[in-house]
Amino acid sequence: MGDACHHHHNDAPLTVGEVARAVAEADARVTAEGERMTAARSRVLELLLAAGEPVKAYDLIARFGEDGQPAKPPTVYRALDFLERKGLAHRIASISAYVACASGHRDHAAAFLICDCCGATAEVSTPVAEGLEQAAKTAGYVIERTTVEAHGRCPACA
Repeated sequence: MGDACHHHHNDAPLTVGEVARAVAEADARVTAEGERMTAARSRVLELLLAAGEPVKAYDLIARFGEDGQPAKPPTVYRALDFLERKGLAHRIASISAYVACASGHRDHAAAFLICDCCGATAEVSTPVAEGLEQAAKTAGYVIERTTVEAHGRCPACA
C-alpha cells in the first residue's frame, strides 16, 4: 500500500478464543452440509481469522505449519478453494489476497472497501448485487459468486 500511511489504526484482531469459536462454528456448518472440515482447511481458516486482514496465499503457505514449516502450496490453495466455495473466505482479486468472510453466510455477494493507503479492508453489504442478480436472470445467467471491490481511503487515512 501507499507510503503515506503513518498513523495508527485501531483494528483489533480476533482473540484466540474468538478464532477457535469461529472455526468450530464453520466446522459444524460444513459437517451439517455433508462435507469435512479437514485439518488443512481449519488451519487456513484459523490463519485468515487471526490475521484480521487480507493475507496473500504465499504468506498463508509460510505461516501454515505450527512448527514453523511451510505448507506445500497445493494444500493451501485447495483449502482456500474449499473455504471460498463454502462462503467462509473471499478472494480479493485486485490485491491478490484472501480474507475470512465477515458474515459467515454462504449465499451473499461480498463487497469490499479497500484503502489504497494503509490496506485496510471492510466487508460491507451492497444493493449492487440485487441489480446484478436481476440483470443476470434476465440474460439467462446464474451467478454463483459475486465480489465487488471499491478502492479509496479509509476514515483514518482520508
